[in-house]
Amino acid sequence: MSMRFCILGSGSAGNSALLVTEGARVLVDAGFSARKLERLLAAAGESLDRIDAVFLTHEHGDHAAAVDGLKRFPRIKLFANAATARAIQSGLSHRPAWQIFETGARFDFRDLEVHSFTVPHDAHDPVGFRFASGRDGDLFSPRRSLAWLTDLGHAPAHLHEHLRECDVVVVEANHCPALLQADLKRPWSTKQRIGGRHGHLSNAAASELLGSVASPRWRKVYLTHLSRDCNSAAAVTTALAGVRAILACEFTIVGAGEGTPFYEL
Repeated sequence: MSMRFCILGSGSAGNSALLVTEGARVLVDAGFSARKLERLLAAAGESLDRIDAVFLTHEHGDHAAAVDGLKRFPRIKLFANAATARAIQSGLSHRPAWQIFETGARFDFRDLEVHSFTVPHDAHDPVGFRFASGRDGDLFSPRRSLAWLTDLGHAPAHLHEHLRECDVVVVEANHCPALLQADLKRPWSTKQRIGGRHGHLSNAAASELLGSVASPRWRKVYLTHLSRDCNSAAAVTTALAGVRAILACEFTIVGAGEGTPFYEL
């Protein structure tokens, strides 16, 4: 086994995923209360007692809400860049075991190779991650990699290289523009932010990104961070029909508030 991966929850109410390798159990984001995160992990057969680290993309609550509650688990290391750590620390009642990296850096944590890369979002210094583990040519633990790419208003060209060489891609398909504009709950300013270049990817933008890379290496693509009010699985399916026709990989649409079973890379 090189990696096992599952999404614990996805959407504006909270985002977090679990990545398990031979030598580490880590969370990618922790956007629920620590108590709810414990329940989600228990449903996946894991617990916070067994988590080694959390990798944080940015400071927004739907990605970092659990951090204060993790003070009960001081052994958990928190990886973030300096701007994200400062933004989160200002609201904490304790000082976590911060592990500060520079955006764009490549570093190792146990048997995980981690690449961070900048993404355009309305946070202090938001990032995406590419994780790799395993060994080239190893029959029992082959090298596998996964890209985590959520919360971005558009997809700059530098993202393509991070997606191209991955086995699994997690990317947001946040909203359907027509449903967003028709929504009666959100003021115009919020709609402008969501649909702007530092907001969230629309279904069409996610489809364009995947189609422009279209790597034959991909084994699975997760479409995540769907808006509960301004998107639907049917809208995502329609928008991605062309991309799905040219790619041989499996697609999983993760609805708002939903998680997924484990997938072994």
